Amino acid sequence: MATVRVALIQMSCEPSTEANLAKAVARVREAAQAGARVVCLPELFRAQYFCQSEDHALFAAAEPIPGPSTAALSAVVEEFGLVLIASLFERRAPGLYHNTAATLDATSDAPDHIAGIYRKMHIPDDPLYYEKFYFTPGDLGFRAQETSAGSIGTLVCWDQWYPEGARITALKGAQTLFFPTAIGWHPSEKEEFGARQYDAWQTIQRAHAIANGVFVCAVNRVGHEHGEVVHNGERLSGPAGGDRSASGGIEFWGGSFIADPFGRVLARAAHHEEEILIADLDLSQVEVTRQHWPFLRDRRIDAYAGITSRFLD
Repeated sequence: MATVRVALIQMSCEPSTEANLAKAVARVREAAQAGARVVCLPELFRAQYFCQSEDHALFAAAEPIPGPSTAALSAVVEEFGLVLIASLFERRAPGLYHNTAATLDATSDAPDHIAGIYRKMHIPDDPLYYEKFYFTPGDLGFRAQETSAGSIGTLVCWDQWYPEGARITALKGAQTLFFPTAIGWHPSEKEEFGARQYDAWQTIQRAHAIANGVFVCAVNRVGHEHGEVVHNGERLSGPAGGDRSASGGIEFWGGSFIADPFGRVLARAAHHEEEILIADLDLSQVEVTRQHWPFLRDRRIDAYAGITSRFLD
């Protein structure tokens, strides 16, 4: 397969996890009807971004894999012969939770067509991004998944800032890196830092495409959220007393994009609108680009031992 049409589902998220799942299924169906073979949803799409606070009640929104979300998504995957990347709040065992991306492939005979999973490796702990409270770091390492639409590598949000993760995933054979993401502006910082923050986010991922000779597909959510979550009809989280002004929330900046192995942006979404971003990827360009920019050939693997140290004093 030389050319693959991919679609990124840039969506806003409501408090209701059921409503978000229904929206995701509808958007995936719409992307498939537009000819997409690979579809990627944003990070933790089933809920508003709940890591804005530390609240034990929110663990009730976690689910097993396979589970309700993969069951619902597998039906549309099977109907259209898709490959689908779905980022989920995984309940692995009592007290053990991960931020996990499942890759569903219609050709897989596994339950819910789950060809593989990737557990987020880099877990942030910053104001309004308190992920260490919820997620255990991934223990599966970096992976490339062979699918009916080529070799895919999935990394999740905070992973996107680390060249090591992109490099190892590419070395394992990934032709395309997908980055399901939930990233945005603190409203109080947007005016001063907003433009440079988005520019840095896009630049680092375009650099992954160039340095590794791969396609990069980064999908974000949009909308101003305060971490309100309603699951199975029960409100799990929301601003105290309904006061949305207390934390300011996060304004997710959208801006999803697709870059080729030369780092050129093939398609980019708006900052404030829901959008299905589509591009046709000529996978033969991976080898062509690497022939002309032979970074993998010229790597000095004999000299990189220090990379596994925390810091070199």
